[in-house]
Amino acid sequence: MQNAVLVGLSREVALERELSVVANNIANMNTTGYKADGSVFEEYLSATARGAETGSRVSFVQDRGIWHDMSGGSIERTGNPLDVAISGKGFFVVQTPRGERYTRNGSFQINADGVLVTSDGDEVLGDGGPIRFQRNDRQIQISPDGTVSVREGTSIQDSQRGKLRLVNFANLQQLHKDGNSMFAASNGVQSQPVDTTTTVVQGTVEKSNVHAVVEMSRMIELTRSYAQVAAMLQQQADLGQSSIDKLADVPA
Repeated sequence: MQNAVLVGLSREVALERELSVVANNIANMNTTGYKADGSVFEEYLSATARGAETGSRVSFVQDRGIWHDMSGGSIERTGNPLDVAISGKGFFVVQTPRGERYTRNGSFQINADGVLVTSDGDEVLGDGGPIRFQRNDRQIQISPDGTVSVREGTSIQDSQRGKLRLVNFANLQQLHKDGNSMFAASNGVQSQPVDTTTTVVQGTVEKSNVHAVVEMSRMIELTRSYAQVAAMLQQQADLGQSSIDKLADVPA
């Protein structure tokens, strides 16, 4: 009976953690550039717990980790010249107080110093560093290869302000989240240039890749599973209490 309780508790812990992952996905359904997460579990065979009758090792549920769904989200047109979406594989590079970070969230703006920044105020990096604009710049154009051009003052000639730095990684699961739409690379993981098929689309943003119906269905399934395990544990507790009560009634 004790083994059944321990197995049930391990399952409840795993369900609670997976429920947290699903709830976070649902909460970020409308977060630009957000990538959905999933849970990974594995079987854990206890070295000490044994079955009462067969003596076999008892199997528990163990939370192994979280994986990231790096599939692309839908592209939404905004018409804002500072909004940029990536078509293909790759990430924008952003300079934060914690170091370089990588994101698919191309909802950019210009700060008071004329620097292209994210909605959180972090500098968006180009091939030569932060992309800076002048006060009299107008008609901002971002080409498919990421080149940022403007018309300066009354000039009818294009002037370049930099080129968006785009990178990719051989193994995307080696990235870990740093916020809702940013990623950091694990130690020793190096970025690489994007391939020639990757382009940027001005005036658009990439929406979250969370599938609302799937996540809501999964949440209902997890909630039901948790309730079933809780009912089983309650039955085990009632059985134990019943056994104690019967033993108490046995004459000394």
